[in-house]
Amino acid sequence: MLKTACLHPELLRALAACGHGDKVLIADGNYPLDSGSNVMAQRVYLNLTHGIPLVTDVLKVLDQTIPIEKAEVMLPDSGDEPAIFAEFRSLLGGSLQLDGIGRFAFYDACREANVKIAIATGEQRIYANLLLTVGVVPLK
Repeated sequence: MLKTACLHPELLRALAACGHGDKVLIADGNYPLDSGSNVMAQRVYLNLTHGIPLVTDVLKVLDQTIPIEKAEVMLPDSGDEPAIFAEFRSLLGGSLQLDGIGRFAFYDACREANVKIAIATGEQRIYANLLLTVGVVPLK
C-alpha cells in the first residue's frame, strides 16, 4: 500500500513523468478540458458528479504529492476576485502568490507544450481553475 497522499494510479503515473517546470491544470466542471488544454497532456477525469471532487480537494492532494513552484489562476473579465482564490492561497500556505491571467490568455497557457496533465473535477464554483508549475524536491 502506498503512503503518498495520491493513490490514483493514472494520476500518479502522470505526475511521475513530470519534471521541473512542467505544469498541471486542475479544472473546474465548466472548463473545456479537451479544447482548452495541451493536446498531448494526460487527461485525468475525476469528475464523478456535480461538486465531487472539488478543485480544492485535488489541490490538497497534489500539494502533498509534488513540489509546487508557481500557481496561476484565470481572472474574470470584471476584475473581481472570486472567493475561491483566498482558499487557494490558504491551501498553498501563503508561500506562493497566485499569478492572475486573463481568461483567454489562461486558455492559451493551458494549451502550451509544458502542460503535461489536465485534471477534470466536479467543481461548480466559477473561475476555480488552477495551473500549477512543478518545482524541485529540496535536497535533504
